[in-house]
Amino acid sequence: MSKNSKAFKAAAEKVDRTKLYSPLEAMALAKDTSSTKMDATVEVAMRLGVDSRKADQMVRGTVNLPHGTGKTARVIVFAAGEKATEAEAAGADAVGSEDLIEKIQGGWLDFDAAIATPDQMAKVGRVARVLGPRGLMPNPKTGTVTMDVTKAVADIKGGKVTFRTDKANNLHFIVGKASFTAEQLTENYGAAMDEVMRLKPSSAKGKYLKKITVSTTTGPGIPVDTSAISKLLEGGAAAE
Repeated sequence: MSKNSKAFKAAAEKVDRTKLYSPLEAMALAKDTSSTKMDATVEVAMRLGVDSRKADQMVRGTVNLPHGTGKTARVIVFAAGEKATEAEAAGADAVGSEDLIEKIQGGWLDFDAAIATPDQMAKVGRVARVLGPRGLMPNPKTGTVTMDVTKAVADIKGGKVTFRTDKANNLHFIVGKASFTAEQLTENYGAAMDEVMRLKPSSAKGKYLKKITVSTTTGPGIPVDTSAISKLLEGGAAAE
């Protein structure tokens, strides 16, 4: 939906810009302002009070959403031999080594996540400049550099979300589809925020959660009350 379209403008008018919404209110409004025939993805964008230029303030993590993402992620695995066979059996969309790397060097990026066995990382490094900026580079911290390729593929296919701060200290992740109930979206949001809060760098100074916005891929941004997170993590905000 174009931001200049009548439908988008009508949806945007439903958002009170003077208000900070509770997570549950924001999810309900995101569903209501998703004017599309497609089942739009619900996304969360936030700005953190960190300095991502410093290695000890990079916020990077993964979380298994309790209700999944609503989409089946396309997963590739860099592996050879027995591990390649295991990855294929686990349902990976593409498995390989040099052949996959050459394909990516040729411009192919039709996947949502990449996993690698440790012995493949020297080779995968050749496409780090392509995968890294897109958040697709396998990393031990997110469980995507592992010998247990079966579990890694199953986790991602089952709704595992990976996130990390960008150079501007922004962090993005999806919490489901517009077809989910507001309660399901809020529970997914709570699971992700629990991990974001757990990963707060000890060296970060000042306010950690500076700004949070919820939107669908086709709808307007909805400002979320950052102070509501403590209630949500205690289990009390889902009813608000």
